[in-house]
Amino acid sequence: MKIAEVRGMTDDQLSENLLSLKKEQFNLRFQKATGQMEKTHRVDQIRKDIARIKTVLRAKPSA
Repeated sequence: MKIAEVRGMTDDQLSENLLSLKKEQFNLRFQKATGQMEKTHRVDQIRKDIARIKTVLRAKPSA
């Protein structure tokens, strides 16, 4: 996910996307613990996407 895509989203879309990414992060952690993880690079991608979304949410002025 690119930063331009994140900046173009509304607050509701960002919140929904953040929630889905956190769920996926939890599932990947669970897969890693049980030894079923196939796409190990996805963990880093999700972590960075979560950070991007949180940064944009903090930077937006609260109405």
